Amino acid sequence: MSAEEKLKELNLELPAAPKPMGVYKPIVIVGNLAHLSGHGPLREDGSLTIGRVGEDMDVEGGYAAARETGLALLATIRSALGSLDRVARVVKTLGFVNSTDDFVDQPKVINGCSDLFAELYGTETGVGARSALPSNTLPGGIAVEIEMIIEITS
Repeated sequence: MSAEEKLKELNLELPAAPKPMGVYKPIVIVGNLAHLSGHGPLREDGSLTIGRVGEDMDVEGGYAAARETGLALLATIRSALGSLDRVARVVKTLGFVNSTDDFVDQPKVINGCSDLFAELYGTETGVGARSALPSNTLPGGIAVEIEMIIEITS
């Protein structure tokens, strides 16, 4: 089953591809690799999920924000490549979690994005190398920021 078909089967809606909030490109393609800039948890209405895990948000809320971020990444991929089916594999995911100093479950939060890509592409294609790091703050107070490198087909 293609990723586009799987997205429909999972009854998932992608938000509009986010516009840059500074001087950068949301995606840069070099050869067969697409480098996606940091994306935040974009809701369907265009707003962003803000909060700090361990303070005003729990792990489940952070997980949901990371899943929203994954949907925003997918929106950028589709917008740039024309189809989610052009993803050959996830190479690397780098996730930042806006969290308190004593919060240590950043990987559980970033799983929200990783699980989404695994559901959509399967574990062989949708799961790559990954880092999940804490941050004492993120732009605009967003809960999560995630960037990715994916291999693409022509």
